[in-house]
This record gives sequence, C-alpha cells and structure tokens, in this order.
Amino acid sequence: MITRGKKLTKTFFIAVAFLLAFLPAMLVPSGQVWAQAATPTLNLNVKSAILVEAKTGKILYKYNENQPFAPASMTKMMTEYLLLEAIKNKKVTWDQKVTADEYAAFLGKPGGSSVLLALGEQHTVRELYEAMAIYSANDATYLIAKTVGGSEADFVKMMNKKAKEFGMTQTYFATATGFPLKDLGQFAPPSDRGDNVMSARDAAILAKELITTYPELLETTKIPHKMFREGTPHPLKMDNWNWMLPTLVKQYPGADGLKTGHTDDAGYCFTGTAERNGIRVISVVMGTNSFLSRFTETAKLFDYGFSNYKMVPLLAKGSQVPGGEKATVSKGTDKEIELVTGQDLVYPVRNGEEKAYKPKAVVKEATAPIKQGQALGTVKLVGANGQADEFLRPVDEQKAGGTLVAKNDVEEAGWLRLTFRAIIDFIGGLFGSLGGLIKGLF
Repeated sequence: MITRGKKLTKTFFIAVAFLLAFLPAMLVPSGQVWAQAATPTLNLNVKSAILVEAKTGKILYKYNENQPFAPASMTKMMTEYLLLEAIKNKKVTWDQKVTADEYAAFLGKPGGSSVLLALGEQHTVRELYEAMAIYSANDATYLIAKTVGGSEADFVKMMNKKAKEFGMTQTYFATATGFPLKDLGQFAPPSDRGDNVMSARDAAILAKELITTYPELLETTKIPHKMFREGTPHPLKMDNWNWMLPTLVKQYPGADGLKTGHTDDAGYCFTGTAERNGIRVISVVMGTNSFLSRFTETAKLFDYGFSNYKMVPLLAKGSQVPGGEKATVSKGTDKEIELVTGQDLVYPVRNGEEKAYKPKAVVKEATAPIKQGQALGTVKLVGANGQADEFLRPVDEQKAGGTLVAKNDVEEAGWLRLTFRAIIDFIGGLFGSLGGLIKGLF
C-alpha cells in the first residue's frame, strides 16, 4: 500500500507540472502562442501585426504575422513601387498626360476613395501619383497601372512577379488598387486565385523595399493636405488618410508614411513608418475594428520600438572580425588576402544588450584577380546566449551585418607561377616541412 501511494503521489505531481507548463498556451487563442512566446504582450486588438527596424529588417515584434488577409488599399504600395521603377527606367515620365477611360470614371464615382475623375479627363502621371499616395484614390491608381502595364490585368502580373522576387510568400494581387473583385463588375480583371491577400510580414517586406529603393516616396506620403485640380473650377482637397501625420487627428512625432487600407473584408489596416533618434521602424496592423483604432494600435507598436531599441555602432569601417581576418585566394599572386569590414556596422539593439552582440565572420574562397573593396564575405551578429535575431527574410539577415571586403588588390598569377606552385604543393605533400619551406617561395 505504501508503494502504491508513492506512485500515486509521483503521478499527481507530474500531472500538476504538465498543467503548469502547458495551461498558459492552452488558454491562448489558436495562432497566438508562438507570437506571445517570442514577443511581449502589447494587448493589440488586431488580426495580425508586425514591427521591424527598417534598415536591417530585424523583427522587433510579431503576432500572427504570416497569416494572409485582405490588404485593401495597402495593395497600392506595390503599384507605387512599379510606377517609381518605370520612372527610373524612363518607361514613363512625370509630365506624361493620361486620359480617364470608362473604368477610371466608374472608380471615380462618389462613395469610394477617388478624386472623382470623369470620362475623358486628363492629368499628368505626377498628379495621379500624388492622388494615389496621399489620398488613396482608386481611379488615379488604376490609370497609373494602365499607363505602366498597358492594362490592369497585365499590371497585376507585374505585381505578382515582383512580389515573388521580394520573397512575399503569402501574397496574391488581383487588382492594382486593392478594390475587391466582386465590386468591380464588368471591369474586374481575370483572376484564377481569388481576391487580393497579403500577410503582415509581406506588407512589411514590401514597405521596406519601397522606402529603401525609393526613399523620396516619403516626401509625398508625409504631405497632410494637397489640392487636386488646383486652379481649376473644380478643385478637390485631398486630406491624407494617414492621421498619424503632423497636424492631423492622431499625429505621432516622426511619422511620415505609409499606406492605409479599408474594405469590409479587410477591416481597417495600416502600414506605417516613423523615424526618431536615428532609428526608423515599419509597422503593419491588419484587421482593426475602426478608422481610428488602426492608428491607436500602430502607436502602441511605435512606442514599444522607440522606447526599447536604438541604433548602436558595433563595428567601424575597416575593422577586422575574429575568424575572418583573411580569405584564401586561388590562382592569385598571393594565396591569402586580408579582409576588413566594408562599412560602419550600425545595428538595432535592445536597451541593455549593447555588449551582448558578437560578430561572426562568414568568408568564402576567392579567385584572382581581386580588387580592393571587393566583397568576399559577410558579418553575422550573434546575440545573447548565442541566439541570432529574426529577420523578415534570409536575405535581410545576410545583409544586416554588412560585408567583409578585400583590403588590397591581388593580381592573377601567370601560368608559370601556377605550374611551379602545383609542383611544390605536390612535393610538400611528400616531404612535409622541407616542402613547406620551398612552397613559401612561390
């Protein structure tokens, strides 16, 4: 009886320990466990959210970030990117005139987000771009898509191709505007995968690519008010839908972008960005329940980021990294080359963890000729307890620590030198230290 009692007591304590370990997770809604375990609780009233440092793509906070939802007008970030790319490649010009067709006039009817374009009305690409970036005008956005892609259907193909290039794995674009297909009637472009969807992580990837490649966009997205058709009999005041901008209702110091969105399916969404004290963050909230709540939830993310993180200089340009001081060179006049950091390494660090990060060199073998400054490796940062940080994509992690570059040139060796070197290497393998002495001569 005593033995049986001990077994029952042991079983009881094991059961209690199990419940203590797993009960918190059992009480958290499905899909939230991982996010809660990895990041602090901010009590966000959202379907999904993410906060990242804009330069590196390091994730500072995440919740349900990989689940795709309807993005509404946040879709327009991709349209902005492709327009700016077309401008850069001189396929479209800012002063190019565009004429509104029936589809644009349909989108320009009162009731949606538009600048009320009428059939036959003409505007420049720049005017339409401002209407899209500031006022989220669907009619202006469609005309930009048509101008760049020839048709919205072809432009959507460009959008999905670019999304794949960016590594946006939970995204599908069906329209250039984010306008739901079911509401477009005869104008709906063909789609074999349903309507627009995008995850919070993918929205952050898109925002990072957009403001990194075309930072001038922020000069437009931060405009709180702008007149459309200024100086005509029918001017239209465009008030920016991003109410976190200075002078607007939910103004937040440092906010200067980026894109709001709302449909019945999407709820109220917002991809925001702000900069303070040398650190820029990108946030995404999806599925909030009111016009203002998307900004309230975004402010929680901004507050968390700015109060807990700062950009810290970890390595100066020209520094050597332990374990990555040299790289092996094949077919060169020298067999090794010294490596140094190619740029100052400034990295987002949580307060109190400034000394926790250690650089780790990742070096690849190089083939001559090699030019000074040529990238021959990367620096990976390892945090406290040997843990690496999480990033939006693998490519962001690879770039976050910067590059290791050649300190000097190495010329390609002539055939005669390479032949003798091969012979000496063979002799070295046979005669050990004597061969090593001779190898040093070549």
